[in-house]
Amino acid sequence: MATFELYRRSTSGMCLTETLDEMVQSGTLSPELAIQVLVQFDKSMTEALESQVKTKVSIKGHLHTYRFCDNVWTFILQDAMFKSEDRQENVSQVKIVACDSKLLTQ
Repeated sequence: MATFELYRRSTSGMCLTETLDEMVQSGTLSPELAIQVLVQFDKSMTEALESQVKTKVSIKGHLHTYRFCDNVWTFILQDAMFKSEDRQENVSQVKIVACDSKLLTQ
């Protein structure tokens, strides 16, 4: 299964990367093993989001910037509202990165 490295920029992914870097620098972990951990993280995040998340959310906001490059869409919304069945959240700015899930099965 091919995966994207999108989730490494999430809070969890950045904390994992930072911790792995510290472990490599201290000699606790080899760089090769750290890379394997990150690849597994990418796979696990993709599988978990695909199989365990069932909630649908609608998003409304003012489109500030959009870009399509290498089959990846990036949107930056301002004054965005996320609405699910039982909850609503407002955020001043959000970056959404989306890719074609069909590319993951290649």
